[in-house]
Amino acid sequence: MRRRQALPPDQLHITRRHLPHWTMAGATYFVTFRLCSTPLDTAEIILVRDHIRSGDPAYYDLSAASVLPNHVHMLLKPRTEILLRRITKAIKGVTARRLNRRRRRRGSIWQEESFDRIVRDQKEFDEKLNYILLNDVRAGLTDDPWNYPGLYIKRE
Repeated sequence: MRRRQALPPDQLHITRRHLPHWTMAGATYFVTFRLCSTPLDTAEIILVRDHIRSGDPAYYDLSAASVLPNHVHMLLKPRTEILLRRITKAIKGVTARRLNRRRRRRGSIWQEESFDRIVRDQKEFDEKLNYILLNDVRAGLTDDPWNYPGLYIKRE
């Protein structure tokens, strides 16, 4: 991943495509992106989860991630010199190539745009962490989130 110049400290930067994207140096983000292709099977869920984990701590501090058959949630803080859009582009690009190779096909895997939100305080961080933890239970994929193969929660 190519490193980019850091954003000025404490300066909010807003861009818009279909969704608004707010970025600020030092912020933690709740990120969601969805598939536009066939749902992931268990081996593919693990492939995506492991790739997301591989970026921690080189490119971001990953607090949690959950890979479900049709979408991904992450709670992360980019390294100062790395932009969030580069992180999501790299994760989606690498995993799309690997998934297409595994499936012996070509084409888009992920929807082009991601949803991201700056986590504003500890209360919101805890809410997003709990949301990620229980997302697979709400989706009916497991009764025990700790046994779900797509879940990663950093334990410190």
